[in-house]
Amino acid sequence: MIDQATRTAILHLREKGHGFRTIAKALGLARQTVRDVIGDGRVEVPVLQRGEKGTEHRDEILAMYGSCKGNLVRVHENLRAMNVDISYQALTAFCRRHGIGHEPPKPAGRYDFAPGEEMQHDTSPHDVKFRGVLRRVQTASVVLCYSRMIFQQAYPRFTRFECKVFLTKALRYFDGACPRCMVDNTHVVAASGTGANMVPAPEMAAFGARLGFHFEAHELGDANRSARVELGFDYIENNFHAGRDFDDWEHLNREAVSWCDKVNAKYSDKLKASRRELFVVEKPRLKALPMWIPDVYALHHRIVDVYGFVNLHTNRYSVPYTLIGRPVEVRETEDHVLIFEGPRQVAEHPRFVDAASAHVARPEHRPRRGERSLDAVLGDEERALLAAAPEFAAYIAALKKRSLGRGTLALRRFQRLVDDYPRAPLAQAVSAAAEYGLYDLDRLERMVLRSIAKDYFLVPKRGRDDDPEEPDDG
Repeated sequence: MIDQATRTAILHLREKGHGFRTIAKALGLARQTVRDVIGDGRVEVPVLQRGEKGTEHRDEILAMYGSCKGNLVRVHENLRAMNVDISYQALTAFCRRHGIGHEPPKPAGRYDFAPGEEMQHDTSPHDVKFRGVLRRVQTASVVLCYSRMIFQQAYPRFTRFECKVFLTKALRYFDGACPRCMVDNTHVVAASGTGANMVPAPEMAAFGARLGFHFEAHELGDANRSARVELGFDYIENNFHAGRDFDDWEHLNREAVSWCDKVNAKYSDKLKASRRELFVVEKPRLKALPMWIPDVYALHHRIVDVYGFVNLHTNRYSVPYTLIGRPVEVRETEDHVLIFEGPRQVAEHPRFVDAASAHVARPEHRPRRGERSLDAVLGDEERALLAAAPEFAAYIAALKKRSLGRGTLALRRFQRLVDDYPRAPLAQAVSAAAEYGLYDLDRLERMVLRSIAKDYFLVPKRGRDDDPEEPDDG
């Protein structure tokens, strides 16, 4: 079918008196085509009126579309059962042209951003090779909307912990933050609501406030609102991931930063500049980061098992064996696992990103050769006694060794001596007893009593005038 411009030329030449053959030769058309256009006499291209097989069954198709819950495969099967000769392709084309189950396309919106006004964050699943084996990863990306500066990393999963770790790294990479971070309606950020009514989770809102930005979500179905970051995922998949093989997660994310450096420095025909050059304009308008940004960590509470390990994501990390059976606090950062007993850090290990059922042990967490086994940990009585009287540690150890069983009764008896008697005479008696190998606590107590008898048990002398009067017999 010839277009409107050609039809206009044919009719114009005909008005000048040229014949069919001359017009056809001049325009390179068939003479019959020229005759048809001149016979129609209209410049507008006529609309072809073609019959559609689905037209006479339109009511049935509408009814079946509702009863089949929008499944056109089932609609086609029902039509074939009614002996309606229509292919599945013709059915879907008919529904598309007549708006059955298809909304008319909407024009894409255009968004312009001032320097430092907004950044967009999103994630996308990709397949990446690790030592020749494909694995599904979650790629996270942040784009500054004005300069299009991009930063991306990959994780095996993407929870609020990974989200905070990633955004912290991204803002350190940009050395600043835009006041608004546009996200989709992901549960990682949102606690409730969608779009303008989205309410971020308290921990995510507090995280953003600490770094100087707040989260906003675009309306459902309005993917164009986050087009800056969405377009970058196709580039990441078909440029960064293509033909690359990584050793581990650390290698992957290190190469991702190098790739971002190259992309941000590359000249863009669309932008008529490089992202780095536009970033020079945007950087002064970013909000400065806090002077100190603490490492993001996920907090876990564990009890040290009988082997001296704590379990985290199927991986086991050692702690000092003296903490067996005691509760500890595990702080999981991006690179390390830190273990605390109260306010004091008692262990640190490199973090396994994957759940690999690995065992990580440090030699200093195990008893040295010749020491008692892991089961011989301090009891509550001995721990309390050493805390109250650490100067008697050597005597307490010898006393426990010479007592029956775990020495619980002897330790409790010695604790009573520590609580009841002054420390100086007790220390003198213990020193003498240790020198002679005396561990009979009855005799040790008599030694303490003999030492303090003159100081604490003196009876005042009475004169004749102090005697009590005799009772009067009269």
